[in-house]
Amino acid sequence: MNKILSFIFLLSTIVVAAQDAPKTQNVILVTWDGYRWQELFKGAEKKLINSKKLVKDVDALKKNFWTGDNVSSREKITPFIWNTMAKQGSIIGERKKASKMKVTNRYRFSYPGYNEIFSGYGDPKVNSNDFPDNHNLTIFDLLQADEKFKNKSVAVATWDAFPRIINNKRNGVPVYVNIKDSAGKCTSGNLTFEGWNEKCPASNGFILTDSLTYRFAKEYISKNHPRFAFIGFDETDHFGHEGNYDSYLHSANQLDSYMQDLWNFIQNDPQYKDNTTLIITCDHGRGKTGTQMWRHHGGLILPADKIWLAAIGAGIKNEGTLKQGKFYQKQIAATIATLFGKQFYEGKKIGKPISEILK
Repeated sequence: MNKILSFIFLLSTIVVAAQDAPKTQNVILVTWDGYRWQELFKGAEKKLINSKKLVKDVDALKKNFWTGDNVSSREKITPFIWNTMAKQGSIIGERKKASKMKVTNRYRFSYPGYNEIFSGYGDPKVNSNDFPDNHNLTIFDLLQADEKFKNKSVAVATWDAFPRIINNKRNGVPVYVNIKDSAGKCTSGNLTFEGWNEKCPASNGFILTDSLTYRFAKEYISKNHPRFAFIGFDETDHFGHEGNYDSYLHSANQLDSYMQDLWNFIQNDPQYKDNTTLIITCDHGRGKTGTQMWRHHGGLILPADKIWLAAIGAGIKNEGTLKQGKFYQKQIAATIATLFGKQFYEGKKIGKPISEILK
């Protein structure tokens, strides 16, 4: 009898442990810097796409991205988000459906936004893009302190501020920026990836481009299989500031194709298939439609606090576009921690996990 009871106890323990085990083993977090909720949920804006001051070739841009209908227009710009993520995962931020997501930091620009994403806290002291090494503990610090995750995180980004934002001097997480192209090789520091069939195309006149960032990130992920990876893209913000609406839309469309390619890789890689979560979000919004205000963001531009989030994969409910609820940028870090079965740092102002999208 004692042996039978012991066996039943052991079996029940195994079942409970299996139920409690996190569904997600890996998370890839991606940001599209400054991409507005308006284009994500409503497609190209009529006033902007018809402006000859903002668009080089109005007819060509409308042929690519304009239908006159919000749903079909948004699908032309970001087909992966709407045809895959919206149907298999969850999307937050469609204000027409009362699903609202905002930043809590008062500044509404990049460093404060990324700090809020990673630390779960809209810190009023983080008030500049030139801010020094981040004093706030982040999701990178949390994971690096756990032996199961130690040395299994990475960040690859177009913008060179991320070593300070992540503070990799403190936590030792590899952060690759300033990625350069030389005869089909992309390098960052002492790391070089080769074997591409073509040179990395420059799409915006920068030495640093999102194309370089994605190719470098994907190859790093495929070679090293980190459990947590961050990829930070920048061109949508750059073209937004320029008032270059056609390049802004084309950049978003290109990023969407990268996400499709990344998801295909995840679903066909033995270490990532069926146990990986992909999260896409942005650091801040932009001003309302107009020939000038849509280009900008910052503390004085109140609509720039409006952001969005899309998620798919292990641990994420199939909710589609959430129809209600108020959500905040400061909840992202705790959501990632929860996906990994961990509790994020506690604090009065640190956001709680977004339970509405978690299984």
